[in-house]
Amino acid sequence: MISIIQVYGVMLLRSMGNTLLLCVLSLLFAMVIGLIIALFNVGKNRVLNFIGTLFVDAVRGVPLIVLAYFVYFGVPQAAKMLNVSGFRLSALTAGIIALSMNCGAYMAEIIRAGIESVDKGQMEASRSLGLSYGKSMRLIIIPQAIRTMIPSIINQFIITLKDTSILSVIGFPELVNTAKNVAGNTFMNLQVWAIVGIMYMVVIITLSKVAKRVERRLKRGQQ
Repeated sequence: MISIIQVYGVMLLRSMGNTLLLCVLSLLFAMVIGLIIALFNVGKNRVLNFIGTLFVDAVRGVPLIVLAYFVYFGVPQAAKMLNVSGFRLSALTAGIIALSMNCGAYMAEIIRAGIESVDKGQMEASRSLGLSYGKSMRLIIIPQAIRTMIPSIINQFIITLKDTSILSVIGFPELVNTAKNVAGNTFMNLQVWAIVGIMYMVVIITLSKVAKRVERRLKRGQQ
């Protein structure tokens, strides 16, 4: 293991950086998608309710690996069928789109549950004071809902971080993809995957500790 770290350590660390970059960018886009879909689902417009429910059910019903293949291989082929020549997605772009859609569906449910956890009287009081529905959500409801959402969002970040390993199938140079190459070069599968497992454990345990600390602070704040 020491010899592998000496030779391939920098490469593995760089790949871990790619994994974290992909995870962070995907989570940022997923939060935007999740917020929009959650607002669709908590509103009273039936058309928007249907669109939001359809998106959540459709994306959560498809495995991430299938979604990744669809975005990376299917979308360029669809563009070609529409006579759009030269359209192609990089592995990073396709990975961000696939992960953002997948994570966005789960984020939508997290945000929806957070919004619905706020007492309905808060909305009624803000509307009675003359605030519009949009301002009430932006200034009153969502800030209160964030308290309950933060631990779940951090947990979703951990899940998304682990899901990045699936994107090795489309050639993105994240940690698992690089580990496959290292294992193929060294024929030391046990040692290579042990190192990769430890790297994931360090990052995920750190994030879990952060999530627990944030949750404790939020509980103290509520008390």
